[in-house]
Amino acid sequence: MSRATSGLRIVRIVLWATVAVLVAVTAAAVLLREQAAETQAAIGGPFQLVDQDGAPATEAMFAGRPHLIFFGFTHCPDICPTTLADLSMHFEALGPAGDPIVAAFVTVDPERDTPEVMKSYLSSFSNRIVGLTGSEEAIAKVVADYRAHRRKVPLEGGDYTMDHTAAVYLFGSDGDFRGTIDLTESNDVQLAKLKRLVGAS
Repeated sequence: MSRATSGLRIVRIVLWATVAVLVAVTAAAVLLREQAAETQAAIGGPFQLVDQDGAPATEAMFAGRPHLIFFGFTHCPDICPTTLADLSMHFEALGPAGDPIVAAFVTVDPERDTPEVMKSYLSSFSNRIVGLTGSEEAIAKVVADYRAHRRKVPLEGGDYTMDHTAAVYLFGSDGDFRGTIDLTESNDVQLAKLKRLVGAS
């Protein structure tokens, strides 16, 4: 075999190896995008609940608008009132720029959180926050669809509390999941996330 022929064979091998690597990288990128899309699509879904005024509420309330969803309950001793107070403060800081946002406080304790109870509780926070409740079955479906967590924890004397997801879910106006706000984050970080959500500077 001549040196020229050997050289051509090496070049062909290198080219094919390069093509194989490019194909593998492209396939991996496509797979990652599909998995990300599946994850986004898997968070959320249709629901049939009622708001704090007893009016029917569905996922249509979020259509075309950036929105927040926070799961909690009115008997919550600290996480829920702190989070709702923080959101109220952020909405005030956003001013009119925050008007497009729909914020929903979805109870994980429908047994105690009737519309009347939700309305009284939310009167202490921003009027931009809508309370949602419903039947046990309807709430269980929403919690599952949003990949949230809730668990009834018995207390002494026959009472109980609720263990639940503490993060605030963020969604764009296109309905895509955009991340979360965590109670441990600074107020500046939380507000910056909301500004990005509505496109405010």
